[in-house]
Amino acid sequence: MTDPRHALGHAAEDAVSEWLTGQGWRVIARRRRSPGGGEIDLVALDPASVLVAIEVRARRTARAGSAAMSIDPRGVRRLRRALATIASEAGERHTGLRVDLVTAEPVEDRSSRWRLVRIPGIG
Repeated sequence: MTDPRHALGHAAEDAVSEWLTGQGWRVIARRRRSPGGGEIDLVALDPASVLVAIEVRARRTARAGSAAMSIDPRGVRRLRRALATIASEAGERHTGLRVDLVTAEPVEDRSSRWRLVRIPGIG
């Protein structure tokens, strides 16, 4: 049986990918693992051609704390290392590197809608 947290995370990643694509971003990879360890939820080129690692944090409720507060400096460093490795291997032309956080909360009255907030440059 699938863990409901994984299903929530995958649905949130889908929503974020569609949202960013609609804003002119190009999603290059999903759930990309780095040889040095770590996984990036989404890797994308923003409209300014910056290569961005996007950490998606979803919460059904605030009971476990806010999604924005759930990432620590060690996790950000891991994402930065993974993005640097991916950038050196990917061959994508880019103007820089950045790590963004996107928080996702399902909208209560609509099962397929999300409240998404992007926090750029967390690392």
